Amino acid sequence: MTSRRLAREQALQVLYSVTIGNREPRDAVREVVGESADGEQRAFVEELALGTLEYAEHADRIVSPLLEGWAIDRLPTIDRLLLEMATYELRCRPETPTAVAINEAVALAKRFSTEDSGRFVNGVLSAVANAKT
Repeated sequence: MTSRRLAREQALQVLYSVTIGNREPRDAVREVVGESADGEQRAFVEELALGTLEYAEHADRIVSPLLEGWAIDRLPTIDRLLLEMATYELRCRPETPTAVAINEAVALAKRFSTEDSGRFVNGVLSAVANAKT
């Protein structure tokens, strides 16, 4: 697993811990990343997780009209968090190529969510990327 893929997985774990476990974001980063991570990886996890949390409402407003028959609050938690995180990357981290942000989110959806989540996340994020201004 590449270090960026691991970092995205850890950022997802942080987001889940904050959302479901009501953890404080910085505490969750420390718990998930641990002491063994290098500074660059820790910084990426923290920036991605904290940035996603700050951007989540805006991401939800971007994603909601693209859901076709779904409401954002009815999505599986992992799918919603992945959509928020990838939308943050697509909109706020121009150094991340669009295909990378989408492919990483799809890989995490396939690993951690439902059987259909990979296709669903791919379709929604492709629409987010195409609507990019």
